[in-house]
Amino acid sequence: MMPPAKRKSPAKISSPGPADAPARLPEGFQLITGALSPADQKALLSKINDVILSAPLFQPRMPRTGQPFSVKMTNCGPLGWVSDKERGYRYQPNHLETGHPWPPIPEPLLDLWRAHANCTGLPEACLINHYPAGAKMGSHRDQDEHEPRAPVLSVSLGDEAVFHVGGPKRSDPKVRVTLRSGDVCLLAGPSRFAYHGIDRILPGTSDLIPGGGRINLTLRRVTPFG
Repeated sequence: MMPPAKRKSPAKISSPGPADAPARLPEGFQLITGALSPADQKALLSKINDVILSAPLFQPRMPRTGQPFSVKMTNCGPLGWVSDKERGYRYQPNHLETGHPWPPIPEPLLDLWRAHANCTGLPEACLINHYPAGAKMGSHRDQDEHEPRAPVLSVSLGDEAVFHVGGPKRSDPKVRVTLRSGDVCLLAGPSRFAYHGIDRILPGTSDLIPGGGRINLTLRRVTPFG
């Protein structure tokens, strides 16, 4: 594992909004570019493929409507995030379809948490999202967790993605940045509950994943520390 890379501020691109309310990166948001070397990315992808063999990707569905997400996902760690029509968004200790416990979080991801999260305790869930070309993730807040002192740490592998992040209200102006393979971003401090999402995937921008696409790994602490 490489030593922590220097933190860099991405270029800011303001989305349309009132002239007196330009989009700014929310306080506490961090983008760590190149946190993983190409060799580290390949090694981590191999471990994630092992996780997927044990806990296959599934397609979650929206509460109430049952509409499928455009991404497939799975989890590793003591808890995993799932969603279905009947019971909605939640964390649970077993795979939504197989009923088996989730595999452990790979050690390289825990190393990234230790290096960058700046908090006591380890994550309990790693959500694995697979984005094919054309997939996206609507603007949302991570609010199913019960430890606001812990950040959300996200790792990008594969094709680049246009990511947006705003403020605590859905209507707040948003900044858009490009997340590249090997980048790590954190929603910490005031940005912990900022609205964010993926606008689009940029196909062909990485050859890491056979057949293309993007994998996003999101580490979260679910229960309170201590």
